[in-house]
Amino acid sequence: MNKPLILVVEDDKAIRKLITTTLETQGYRYHTAETGGASILEAVSRQPDIIILDLGLPDMDGVEIIKKVRTWSNVPIIVVSARSEDRDKIDSLDAGADDYLTKPFSVEELLARLRVSLRRIRYDSKKLLKDAAIFINSGLKIDYEAGCVWLDGDEVHLTPIEYKLICLLAKNVGKVLTHNFILHEIWGNYSNDISALRVFMATLRKKIEKEPSKPKYIQTHIGIGYRMLRVVDDSEII
Repeated sequence: MNKPLILVVEDDKAIRKLITTTLETQGYRYHTAETGGASILEAVSRQPDIIILDLGLPDMDGVEIIKKVRTWSNVPIIVVSARSEDRDKIDSLDAGADDYLTKPFSVEELLARLRVSLRRIRYDSKKLLKDAAIFINSGLKIDYEAGCVWLDGDEVHLTPIEYKLICLLAKNVGKVLTHNFILHEIWGNYSNDISALRVFMATLRKKIEKEPSKPKYIQTHIGIGYRMLRVVDDSEII
């Protein structure tokens, strides 16, 4: 079986070398691009499994690259950028990025994010997330056809909104979903009430988290949105 192919889009030579050396030591295959135009050509011709993307490229903003790639591909995109403002993170995630790391970052964190993306690819390829009738994540079970949710074998009674929220998170497990994305998917174009979303998320957590203050399944990204964690052997994969 071929090792995963990673496209590294980074114009800073030192950071590009750090990332590629890390990938090489872990057995990943990789190609690199230093400009937005080259990255799109590489993405089309190489068909990478994951794209690691810097936003500050010399010829094109990284958000525009994300939008272009998303017109034809669902390849996971991990943004690695010096931009640390919430607005930059939200714009990238809303454009279609799957994750966002702020420079400087640790090698261990980058590798962890890669593992999450690769795990999501494997589940997608087996149609266990979006197409399967049943979703299982550690002790959490969702039967999409029956419209029922169980936690550690006990049925959890959810309101219609809570059920929609947990299904949306489950079908995007491992991916950060912005407030705007969730509001649009659950309520359509008629709501921008983030405070209401927080209330529903809090009530959902009380029903599926043994310790809502230390969530096992639903992670908050402050000022950005939420992500359902894939739990393996009762440990969180972040």
